[in-house]
Amino acid sequence: MNNVRSRLRRWTVLAVVLAVVGLTVPDSATPRFDGSLVKVENARGLDTDPGVVWILALGSDARPGEPVLRSRADSIHLVGINPRTGHATIIGIPRDSYVDIPGYGRDKINAAMVYGGPQLEAAAVAGMMGITPDYVFTTSFWDFSRMVWSIGGVDVHSAHAFSEPLVTIREGVNHVNGVEALVFVRERYQLPNGDFDRSRNQGQFMVDGLRQVASVAAESGGLERALWTFAKHTDIDVGPVELYRLARAVLQVDPQLVDNCVIDGGTTFAGGASVVLPDLGQARAYAQDAGSDATLASGCS
Repeated sequence: MNNVRSRLRRWTVLAVVLAVVGLTVPDSATPRFDGSLVKVENARGLDTDPGVVWILALGSDARPGEPVLRSRADSIHLVGINPRTGHATIIGIPRDSYVDIPGYGRDKINAAMVYGGPQLEAAAVAGMMGITPDYVFTTSFWDFSRMVWSIGGVDVHSAHAFSEPLVTIREGVNHVNGVEALVFVRERYQLPNGDFDRSRNQGQFMVDGLRQVASVAAESGGLERALWTFAKHTDIDVGPVELYRLARAVLQVDPQLVDNCVIDGGTTFAGGASVVLPDLGQARAYAQDAGSDATLASGCS
């Protein structure tokens, strides 16, 4: 009886997702959404037995009136998920990493979004890491804040204390709303290692945010509400069944089993701009270690 109820509930959720996606797929007269979920060209994705699923999570630096998918990426994280074991690895990529961008030569990796949107950003990351993402999820500042508000805020762990006007982050656990969350993931000047610590904070927020999302989804009707909120604000370029499977895969992750690493690098100047020369050996080592099971045997180096 319990198995029957469980299957019935899963199909009920799937029916809701089908309806939501059907209602939110944009046509030519519909404005662009603030977020985007696309399947990477030639990627396997979740329409086959996935093993490890790789998601490129991007935060767009678009300001109001600017195109979210053609503005520089403010945050770049390659996330590997193993739905069978609950493990995951988050690899933060410094946004100023000076790398080869297919078809455009060497530039900051976040410029790939300007040149070719999420697909080119995925290609640039694949060239740097040696792993091609299956999906790219992009969000804007305001959409990020809105999603945090929609789940009731997040208890985030901060390694450092810092403050901005009207927002104070303490060392340790902070309950943050949408505005405070945006301050947390964007602050760099008050952190000892600047952009590198900011990238680490962004990964930490993903871990802590997952706890809250899982808590909301566990409530009666919670998964349906979470998917509705996501679909309402996101341009979804995958099928509804695949979206449902992806949501279930994400919810299989145990936050206690997540490695959150940031690629090291040195700073220099190129074309008059400050850039990061990423440690490509470390990047490839992370990718090779986590590629098959989304775990880092030696942790973050």
